Amino acid sequence: MDVSVTKEVRDLSRLQRIGVHSHIRGLGLTDELKPRNSSEGMVGQKKARRAAGVICQMIRQGKIAGRGILLSGQPGTGKTALAMGISKSLGENTPFTAMSGSEIFSLEMSKTEALTQALRKSMGVKIKEETDLIEGEVVELQIDRPANGKGAKIGKITLKTTDMESVYDLGEKMIEALSKQQVTAGDVITIDKASGKITKLGRSFARSHDYDAMGPSLKFVQCPTGEIQKRKEIEQIVSLHEIDVINSRPQGFLTLFSGDTGEISSEIREQIDNKISAWREEGKATIIPGVLFIDEVHMLDIECYSFLNRALETELAPILILATNRGVTTIRGTEQLSAHGLPVDLLDRLLIVETEPYQAGELEQIIRIRAEEEDVQVSPDGLSMLVKVASSTTLRYAMNLVTPAFFVSKKRGSPKIDIQDIQRVYELFIDMGRSTQFLEEYQQKFVFNS
Repeated sequence: MDVSVTKEVRDLSRLQRIGVHSHIRGLGLTDELKPRNSSEGMVGQKKARRAAGVICQMIRQGKIAGRGILLSGQPGTGKTALAMGISKSLGENTPFTAMSGSEIFSLEMSKTEALTQALRKSMGVKIKEETDLIEGEVVELQIDRPANGKGAKIGKITLKTTDMESVYDLGEKMIEALSKQQVTAGDVITIDKASGKITKLGRSFARSHDYDAMGPSLKFVQCPTGEIQKRKEIEQIVSLHEIDVINSRPQGFLTLFSGDTGEISSEIREQIDNKISAWREEGKATIIPGVLFIDEVHMLDIECYSFLNRALETELAPILILATNRGVTTIRGTEQLSAHGLPVDLLDRLLIVETEPYQAGELEQIIRIRAEEEDVQVSPDGLSMLVKVASSTTLRYAMNLVTPAFFVSKKRGSPKIDIQDIQRVYELFIDMGRSTQFLEEYQQKFVFNS
């Protein structure tokens, strides 16, 4: 049973780890905002990465209100990767919401409501509140189970600080919470008296010489000082949208899990904004501007653009990052041509960052990184072949061939992808150019040919 559970956990972690941009961990810049050749999963695009680094500095100092960023470039030049890099550079506490322009038209709500919810999901509120905590190092944990297996479990826990020691009786719910956290003697824990929430801070330094199984996540901390029971100020970060949902539905926060939030009235949002403004004046809350990333922004229409134009001027506006691969094209909802398919008044508010096509050396580095991310080995000749494929077709097509080629190489008993494996999958899966050529030759045999 233990073996099967372990395998399941590994499979799940593999699924979570391998994504299109799972290798991106930042922008790969030095402290002077100079881009490294290859760092934190980012390769090439030095000019765009440096511009993104300057934008991150502006965001951290709160100097980007009323502005937005437009990432413009050919397909497959790393626009989404750049947006992910900005998000990672801003830190884990920075709210990041990603969506596609076409999503607006598929939701069961008005376009402006969908955009409002996306904007408010990207605005965090750091709320400070005081709570009573029990904090100490676990000296002893005793749990008494009934001999017949019936009835409630009872127990005692002994906690200590550098100044005192105390014993507490445990009920069944508290015992279950301690078991879930795998608390043992030598752990330093905190217990929220109001909610009963248990947090394991780490292992006491005094137990560092014990023969415990030390994993990479194990952390050693000092034994707490002073009183065991103390009043502390804690901080928690929630988005404006979460506050909206909790205050607009009878089920409260349970609505967040169901996903059916529906439309929220402007009166409720206005009351929440007024309350948060009062908290900010009292020093109880701090606004954390997050990032709203809209890919394929040319899919929005003129009504959405007008709404975003006004939203950028509001006080509670996140950093807006847009991405498009369109040139001069028609603004959706009008017959007017404009650069990137965006109206001029919105373009004036945007800092435009261009992405350039990758060079052969950069393509090789990107494919090597993706192969490592997918736990696949490629021979030098196979890597050169993939670079040729990427240069003649697209980078996305070449990266899509890596995993099929790996399965072909396994079929013939080789641990590495070689030229013959890539040639095999190149014949099996055609690219856009060959597909277009095929349609031109046989278009008369297809339905609705022109």
